[in-house]
This record gives sequence, C-alpha cells and structure tokens, in this order.
Amino acid sequence: MDRSLAALGLDDVAAERPLVYPGRPATEPSLLLGDELLPLAVRPARLGDWPVEDNGGLDETLARNGQETAGRRHPVISVGSNASPGQVRHKLRRLKLPVSVPMVPVRVRGIGVGCSGHISPAGYVAGTPYIDPAATSTLVVTWLDAAQLKAVDDTEFPDYQRAILPGDAFEMTMPSGERLSGAYIYFSAHGMLSLGEAPLPGGGDQRDLLAGLLSRSPRLRELLGPDPDSWVERAGAESAVRSRGTTIFGEEGWVLPQTEFLPYVDDSVELRPYDALPPLAGSLPPVAGTER
Repeated sequence: MDRSLAALGLDDVAAERPLVYPGRPATEPSLLLGDELLPLAVRPARLGDWPVEDNGGLDETLARNGQETAGRRHPVISVGSNASPGQVRHKLRRLKLPVSVPMVPVRVRGIGVGCSGHISPAGYVAGTPYIDPAATSTLVVTWLDAAQLKAVDDTEFPDYQRAILPGDAFEMTMPSGERLSGAYIYFSAHGMLSLGEAPLPGGGDQRDLLAGLLSRSPRLRELLGPDPDSWVERAGAESAVRSRGTTIFGEEGWVLPQTEFLPYVDDSVELRPYDALPPLAGSLPPVAGTER
C-alpha cells in the first residue's frame, strides 16, 4: 500500500491553504517518516516497542534512520494543525529538521478544544485547549525530540505558552492501555473565543467558523468580509489587519482569559522526555524481570 501523505490524503498544509485548517489529523498510531505515514501496531508495552509495518520495532526504525528513540522524545498533546501530518512535515522541513515523528491518538479527559482569541499569521483562527472536567476527547500526541520541540516552541511563541499536564489530574490513555503520567500542551496566550460564557467549539470547519464570526460583527465584515476567502486573504497579507481583527474580538466581548493552565506552565530548562514520565501504576503489564 502507498503510505505517502499524498496517497493518504494527509498532505494538506494549513500554513499554505488557511481554509483547510486544522487539516486532517492522524487517525491511527503512526510514524511520520519523511513523506510517509507508517502504521504502528499497538502492543501492551511502551511506545518504543510497538512494531512499525515491515520496518521492525519503532525504536529500531528510528535508530536505523539516525533519529532519537521514543524514550528520549517528549510527548506533546496536539490541538489544531500540529495533529496534521502534512502540517508537521511542512513545519519541520521549513526549519530543516528531520521529519520523524511518532503520532498517536490518545483519549484525554478534562480537555476541550476551543478557538484562540487571535488571528494567526496565516489568516485562520487557530484552536486552543481549555480545561473542562466533563470533557473526553481523542487528541493526537506527537513525540518530538529536543530539537523538534524547541522548533515548535519558537513557532508557537508568543501566541501560545507550553504547559505540562499531570496524568493524575488529566487521564491520558494510550491505545495500549498505558496511562501517561504527563504530556506537554500549548495553550493560547490570547485567551479563547466564547459565546456568552461557553467556549466557541474549535477543531471544525474553518469556513463555517469564519462565516459565523463575520455574521456576528459588522466591524469584522468591514475589515475582513464579505466571506471567509476575503478574510484569509486580507488577514494573511497584513499584520495590521490581523492585529485589528484580534482587537475586535476583545471589543465584541468574545474573549475569555485562559488562566487555568498557568499552574501547569513548566519554565524549567530541563525538559522531561518519555523515559522520565513512567506510566501510571497498573496501566501496563510489568516488564519481565521487574515484578516484586
């Protein structure tokens, strides 16, 4: 089977085609390797021991390609286009970094997906997570090496901040049954859009989102209208237009602050890789020879 992103229909790049945001996410455990998305076979074991189709184990495959193994990578919950293989490939190639990223859909409790209270440089309205104890979502976790994580930090700043969520407060369950004891996540520094007191849902069709915002604000229609195509064309071309549109969000009373993540912001220089985040007790069978 052709596992290229183009053949799989996963090569959309929101940075180049803003109205496809957030792009199609990885829907099964996979290894993004160059232009291909290779399936991972789930095992009741840590990620590095999962087999890659026709390529041996994940750690073996990564090492054979000169890349960091899973245990030395950092799990990052991806909200928005960072869950899209096409966008991840585009971002890493633009920064001249290796395209080698395990991507695993994970069931996460306590996190909802909303819309950031700003207009992105590409012209779309990006997603942001928010804390909702009643929410259960399937979100893609990407495993980034130190250079990749630094690069993503640089591309997200100053619009997003990075936090690390503890697994005992936010249940994060891998397809193997492993419960992660922690994972990084980016949240908007601009707050999130709301309808009254309720967050405006994110992750859906960008055209529908922009059309809805235009219908609610004459000032946005004047600045960015009459339709989503004109919105992304004008906003993507001029930072002053994006800034004014972002200001209008606040003036319309649509923006809720995102302070609930601040206790989880990790400003330490030392990053925590997967090896330093052991699974929560009882969520995986013990490794042979370690039983007590």
